[in-house]
Amino acid sequence: MTAVELLAHQGGWDEILLVGGPMVVIAGLLVLAKRRVDAAVEAAPDDDPARR
Repeated sequence: MTAVELLAHQGGWDEILLVGGPMVVIAGLLVLAKRRVDAAVEAAPDDDPARR
């Protein structure tokens, strides 16, 4: 199988990757951001006036 045949329409799996790939990347970035925010909240002192 050549590269041209592989990149040709293969029953929809390539379209799934084109849509699903960016969705997975965005979901991963959201998880990473949430972990960083949660860690920052835990590390913040309790007497921080910005949290009121």
